[in-house]
Amino acid sequence: MEKKLILTAETGSDLTPELAQEYGIYLVPMHVTMGEDCLDDGAFPAQAVCAYYDRTGKVPKTSACNPEDFTKTFDELHAAYPDAHILHLAYSAATTCSYQNAGIAGANRDYVTRLDTKQVSTAQGLVAIRLALKLREQPELSVEEAVQYAKEMAAAIHMCFIPKNLDYLRAGGRVSNVVALTGNLLGLHPCIETINGELVVSKKYRGSFHRVIPKLLAEFTEKHHLSRESIHFIRTPGLSAELQALAEDRARALGFQKIIWRDSGCVITCHGGAGAFGIVGRTAGKR
Repeated sequence: MEKKLILTAETGSDLTPELAQEYGIYLVPMHVTMGEDCLDDGAFPAQAVCAYYDRTGKVPKTSACNPEDFTKTFDELHAAYPDAHILHLAYSAATTCSYQNAGIAGANRDYVTRLDTKQVSTAQGLVAIRLALKLREQPELSVEEAVQYAKEMAAAIHMCFIPKNLDYLRAGGRVSNVVALTGNLLGLHPCIETINGELVVSKKYRGSFHRVIPKLLAEFTEKHHLSRESIHFIRTPGLSAELQALAEDRARALGFQKIIWRDSGCVITCHGGAGAFGIVGRTAGKR
């Protein structure tokens, strides 16, 4: 079937190449700088971020897709599908300039539309997957209808994550040495939530991850009235199998029918560090 609408998203959506291919979503690379090397996100495993931190005590720098990245993707897709419209489902504009750069690249291309999903990581990827499934069911959807559906999905999806400790936030300059030291000693874990596109500390939990994860899951589920149909968990490298099993057991106890694990990409790993845990769910009744 000839493509009418093509979806693109940044690699920061944490869609694997296999998932992107399965749902027909084209990925535009964000970038990670480690020392003198600027690399495409997705071209290497997130474990490399942790290895770099362990070796240097520094967190790699992340950067947005630049206009040239988008130009290359848009031109290649237009050459392959000249009659199709491209809808870019952007990583939150409040956190990076990818959305703006997509606008620069698409300025003279009337076959390109962009949407700020106000989501990041797996939550952004889930918006793209839900729209891809909708297009399979209703391939005749107009660009305007697709944009409206994506907006509704983005508003219904909620994401949070908690770092195992504050070391990466300290090394990245997001908290002071004193705050990091005190927080680690007290066992504080900030819950970082995506709210109106911004990454916001919505609550601080105290104690071991064995205590924090069940409490976070129960409270986040209730706060956003999450659908029990499915839930996505995010793990950065180093989250133990024991903690993963604990999260799954608690999710089943709360009535979740399907549990899906997503491995974080390099961007979220740079924020959360090794052993971080995240949740992505959808408000009940929103399809």
